[in-house]
Amino acid sequence: MFVKKIGIDLGTANTLVFLPKKGVIINEPTVVAVSIDDNRVLAVGNEARAMIGRTPENIVAYRPMKDGVIADYRITQAMLRHFIGKAAGRFKFFRPEVMISIPAGATSTERRAVIDAAMQAGAKAAYVVKQPVLAAIGAGVAINEPVGSMIIDIGGGTSQVAVISLGGIVAWAATRIGGNRFDQAIAEYIKRKHNLAVGDRTAEEIKLAIGTAMVKKDERLMSYEVKGRDLISGLPKTITITSPEIIEAVSAELQEVIRVIRQVFADTPPELSADIINNGMVLTGGGCLLRNLDGLLSRITGVPAVVADDPMLCVAKGTGVVLSQLDAYKKTIMTKK
Repeated sequence: MFVKKIGIDLGTANTLVFLPKKGVIINEPTVVAVSIDDNRVLAVGNEARAMIGRTPENIVAYRPMKDGVIADYRITQAMLRHFIGKAAGRFKFFRPEVMISIPAGATSTERRAVIDAAMQAGAKAAYVVKQPVLAAIGAGVAINEPVGSMIIDIGGGTSQVAVISLGGIVAWAATRIGGNRFDQAIAEYIKRKHNLAVGDRTAEEIKLAIGTAMVKKDERLMSYEVKGRDLISGLPKTITITSPEIIEAVSAELQEVIRVIRQVFADTPPELSADIINNGMVLTGGGCLLRNLDGLLSRITGVPAVVADDPMLCVAKGTGVVLSQLDAYKKTIMTKK
């Protein structure tokens, strides 16, 4: 089969590739391993992530995206070429149309950088659409209706909150808080409270195992055994932490997300605010999988919050919908052919 259209959710933490009629075929970390000696790309995605913390001095594994935008153009281009080539398969001489997600606040220069990187990576045409719009579409929200819908997209590097009506963003705000910051906060808490050094990967495992935004009544207390290096003795050590400790660890990050939500509500016209109160807030992105986050947001704002189906895939699914109906969504798309 000739691949004619490819949708890419180019995230700070993970990159997802969507093919029409096939769905998400690639879900890999946005990580690239580079040789310092000759500045050559050695590995991309899963292979590169496996190298983090395990590389010799002449190899560095890092993330070329920062806060959802390109921090290293050349490395991002190589990464896009890898993912586009992997999606296109053996028919690589057929240049596909590529759609890529960008943050709501991306500047025209940043948008152009993404388009240029995709074209240089082998795309016949490149399109960019704002992530909250794609997340809403992927979550099944009817964005073209004259009704206000609030999307809270918590990704790896950023959290974006947007109110969408008639196909466009009416009010939005973002913060550099996402799943990665949750991991860092957990690692810092364990270091501060237990004198134990753990890496970001271990912190992520803890978050997935017992992470929660609040403890509900009659909810069982969860615990997790953590192995790391004692900062005092320098020897390996094992401790047990509980879910209330994770709440304490990520409380500052959650307060920042709540502040951004309040800011967007303050900037939203009253008529659309009424729609949101009736319809609720929709949570997307991997960060919203933190247990009970929807309950915490509902309790604090007084507005119902619901986690979308497959929240990590919403943006990628949205690219597929838009690619199949380019004419209908052309007002929200920039193109370069």
